[in-house]
Amino acid sequence: MKFTAATRATQGTSASRRLRREAKVPAILYDLNQPAAMIAIDHNEMFYALQKEKFHSSILTMELDGTEQLVVLRAFQMHPYKNQVLHMDFQRIDPNANVTMRVPLHFFGGENSPAVKIDKGLISHLVGAVEVSCLPKDLPEFIDVDLSGMTSQTTLRVGDIALPAGVTAVNPETPVATVANVAGDDADNAAPAQFVASTAVPFSKKRGRTQPKPVLCRRHPLGAAAENGFFRYLRFSERFDLRSIA
Repeated sequence: MKFTAATRATQGTSASRRLRREAKVPAILYDLNQPAAMIAIDHNEMFYALQKEKFHSSILTMELDGTEQLVVLRAFQMHPYKNQVLHMDFQRIDPNANVTMRVPLHFFGGENSPAVKIDKGLISHLVGAVEVSCLPKDLPEFIDVDLSGMTSQTTLRVGDIALPAGVTAVNPETPVATVANVAGDDADNAAPAQFVASTAVPFSKKRGRTQPKPVLCRRHPLGAAAENGFFRYLRFSERFDLRSIA
């Protein structure tokens, strides 16, 4: 992707606010061999570019004051509740040196795997991107992950993925996907659930309302923690009545 930037002479909080009022995004271009450059970019162009996956994981072409440079996006900051980009950080790269980037993963074939079709398991995606190292020209926009060969109780790691030529994984032992068994017939043999009073709290007679009988229901999945949290919202008299029948 290609975008245009311009060098800015002023810096600081006030200067950044003025840029934002002019629909510009203050940004910094970092370089290992040169001082960081203060730049400004069109806001709308960056706002819609950030919504594209490849903008975060590919080599970008920045036209800075008429000169094209290869850069990568390192960080950006959004407004807490507005659709506004507040700040961005880019890094200039050397086309002849390896670059380390996080590349998104695209999963497919899980529904046809033996773990799902035969064992009735559930495949969980543990990560959505992995760190790779390669030359800028070899950096992929995404990596396809084939899950069709997964079986029950197996874990797929980064080292098991077929990476493109020239691309190496930074952490090959990182788990990517795993299979979890779904409860089947054993659910009928589970221990009987305990019963506690439901949230139908009796109303006080002092307020002139009828007092319905407590209804029994199954224990909340969160257990005692959920019950204690519920009791905090009751008056002392209501707590006493409810606990006495539990």
